[in-house]
Amino acid sequence: MHSFNEAERAAVYKAIMLRRDIRSQFESTPIQHDVLVRILSAAHRAGSVGFMQPWDFILIEDRAVRQRVLDSFLSERDRCANFYDAPRRELFLSLKLEGILESALNLCVTCDRTRGGPHVLGRSTILDTDLYSTCCAIQNLWLASRAEGIGVGWVSILDPQQLSTILELPNHIVPVAYLSIGYVREFPDGPELQRAGWRQRIPLSQLVHLNHWNNRVDGRWDEMK
Repeated sequence: MHSFNEAERAAVYKAIMLRRDIRSQFESTPIQHDVLVRILSAAHRAGSVGFMQPWDFILIEDRAVRQRVLDSFLSERDRCANFYDAPRRELFLSLKLEGILESALNLCVTCDRTRGGPHVLGRSTILDTDLYSTCCAIQNLWLASRAEGIGVGWVSILDPQQLSTILELPNHIVPVAYLSIGYVREFPDGPELQRAGWRQRIPLSQLVHLNHWNNRVDGRWDEMK
């Protein structure tokens, strides 16, 4: 048998179900080097098309660099607020959407779009599989962090070109995720945007299609708890 035993299986699903996007409650406690190595090793073990392993990990400790990223975030956040009418705009501006200065560490996960050469096995038709592969590494990192009791928050309201300039990235390197990482005082019992009333989780039964689009058998796909 190649399946995990019951305890191992439960641990995997627990990390998945209790993963949260953390923007607050960060503690200043540094992340020990061996823990960080484990987390980055989990990320590096992600699957990648053509085994191209397109990711790199930029650890950002310098507060001045973080402040520049925060300034970029605030500018983009204020611009994005104009997408919404009141009272949605007020709710948007009240949300805590970053933990750039509060977290113990910032981490930018990048994608090298040239890695593996001009002809990567399996990438000839869907060219963005390098970006998708990088997202697999990010999810590995997120789940490993949760298992270590470390919170991760994806700061997505950033201009990629500004971020590339701040981090001095070459033209062929794409910043895929800017993450705030650190120990937290507590993990919320549900997604923050759901708790704030921004959006609710879509039932799994509405998202499963059999054989072709829009052929659903709702009763068979109640989400596990």
